[in-house]
Amino acid sequence: MPARPDTGPDFIEALARGLDVIRAFQPLRPVMTLSEVAAATDLARPTTRRILLTLVELGYVRQGETGFALTPRVLDLGVAYVRSMGLWDVARPHMERLCARTNESVSIAQLDGSDIVYVARVAVPKIVTLSVQIGTRFPALSTSLGKVQLAALPPAELEATLAQPTRSGLTSRWQPDEAERDAELRDVRARGWAMTDEQLALGIRSVAAPLRDGNGTVVAGINVNCHASETSVERMVEHHLPLLLQVAGDISADFARLGTVPHEVVAS
Repeated sequence: MPARPDTGPDFIEALARGLDVIRAFQPLRPVMTLSEVAAATDLARPTTRRILLTLVELGYVRQGETGFALTPRVLDLGVAYVRSMGLWDVARPHMERLCARTNESVSIAQLDGSDIVYVARVAVPKIVTLSVQIGTRFPALSTSLGKVQLAALPPAELEATLAQPTRSGLTSRWQPDEAERDAELRDVRARGWAMTDEQLALGIRSVAAPLRDGNGTVVAGINVNCHASETSVERMVEHHLPLLLQVAGDISADFARLGTVPHEVVAS
């Protein structure tokens, strides 16, 4: 087979030939002889044979009496792309829609110890007290994003989580005792959403909902964040919250569907 045009010095020809062999199997020819595969790929028979036998060893090809055929394990190669999609890929269009309908910034964060870490964000150009970007940390208990995730933890795990020192470098305005903390998290657990009203820092008001995977486990939080002087609590609850809850449900449903993609294909 002649050298491929427009390939760089790091191009691995053997890998490319292996993929050529896999692509040679088409719907109208699911079983092919060694000669047919060699002809379809323009490869020498010895090269084709080595590639096919390698694919047999790896479980991607089956060798039968009439020739070679692909196995279901080949689906792993395509499924790997789907499974590699992160929460951001699933959530982005929903977040953009929510941002447009509220004219407020929308963020997703996940717990890391006693902090939350922002993992996705669609922002509007507004001045707020604290700058937020991907990777920003805040103490979880003083944020709506943190509350919806802390409220989902079993008691022992909650205590262990909050016992870890914050790495955010920030001291929250709200410093509750254990009774006040537990009462707040019970309320969040009961209603299914959380609000913070300048508990983290002056001027920051937000409302958040949990994001769940296909098992119903809370895996992150999503919020709408605003400046307290511009958006009232009533506006947050009456207008932004219903939209947020709908979007949280949509993202969770999409994330659950993503989770139904098989993680292992058994060769037959």
